[in-house]
Amino acid sequence: MYSRLLQSPLKGKQSFFIFGARGTGKSFWINNEVKEKIVIDLLDSDINFDLEAHPKKLENYIPQNYNGWIVIDEIQKIPSLLDEVHRLIEKRRVKFILTGSSARKLKRKGSNLLAGRALIYRMYPLTTKELGKDFDLYKSLLYGQLPQIYNEPGINSDKYLNSYVKTYLKEEGLSRNLGAFSRFLEAASFSQGSVLNMSEVAREAGIKQKTVEGYFDLLEDMLLSYRIPIFTRRAKRRLIAHPKFYFFDVGIFRTLRPKGILDKKEEIDGPALETLVLQELIALNDYYDLGYEMYYWRTSHGAEVDFILYGPKGLVAIEIKRAKKIHSSDLNGLRSFAKDYKEAKLYIFYCGDKKEYHEDIQVIPITNAFKTLKEFL
Repeated sequence: MYSRLLQSPLKGKQSFFIFGARGTGKSFWINNEVKEKIVIDLLDSDINFDLEAHPKKLENYIPQNYNGWIVIDEIQKIPSLLDEVHRLIEKRRVKFILTGSSARKLKRKGSNLLAGRALIYRMYPLTTKELGKDFDLYKSLLYGQLPQIYNEPGINSDKYLNSYVKTYLKEEGLSRNLGAFSRFLEAASFSQGSVLNMSEVAREAGIKQKTVEGYFDLLEDMLLSYRIPIFTRRAKRRLIAHPKFYFFDVGIFRTLRPKGILDKKEEIDGPALETLVLQELIALNDYYDLGYEMYYWRTSHGAEVDFILYGPKGLVAIEIKRAKKIHSSDLNGLRSFAKDYKEAKLYIFYCGDKKEYHEDIQVIPITNAFKTLKEFL
């Protein structure tokens, strides 16, 4: 079991949400970090039925003068409970921890997230810092970093990840569109780490583009993907307009991506390495409250940088390379970016074993980069 970096929610006494995809460890974190609590699990059919029919009964689950935490697991199952949560915070000063693995129903029902009376946090797959000496680059690139992959010795990772994907489809009520959605997921997997072309995905999946656009929104609502926008601040060149797409975890991407004799290994391994870096950047940025916004950069002439981080702490540009040696051409994207943004700190993370310096560009072995990533930020 691994200690998580998320600690700040319990330093105060304010109610809070923890959102995160299923399997990222929200319940484990609560069980281990929250000492005094009453858990109301909305996955329990009896509790769910009772509170969905009569939301006001929530108060009956809370003893008078109780000062511990009230945990409501999977709050998106009954969005109407948020009105009662709001009332009980005001009336009895109850402290709630509200977990959710999907924002879809909350958005659809127009639920307000307690108008600032509850803070919002996110839980992510394990980070390399949390894994410490157990971090295995090869394993993470194959199966990702969902806690169960590392927590259970002897786990059949392929079966676990396949089951994970199927469970999500079932629980989100997509069975009647399962064929179309499955084709969409496969087509979307080819967009991993690439500029997103909705019409191309729609054509590959044999689905209308408007439906595909809705499916991409759905993936984000289910906390299963990211769309990374283009960095346009103080732009001096013509840039492309579309975002890049990533599933939130390497293992999920690899599970969905077809692998056959016509699928080149490098076409999968490259996006996998990018994804692992991205999920680490997003988690550390959030857990340590660094305040960066995440972008990428690409001109209409093809000059590109994989990740741009912009915020109060500065401007950071990171290029990811699978190669074990860095050639002059590998520096072109960062050099082009540096011409427009002289303030930027420039890095290449690569699969070699020597640290190099090329003027203002630091070239860092990927394993070292993971160990010291926070220092670069």
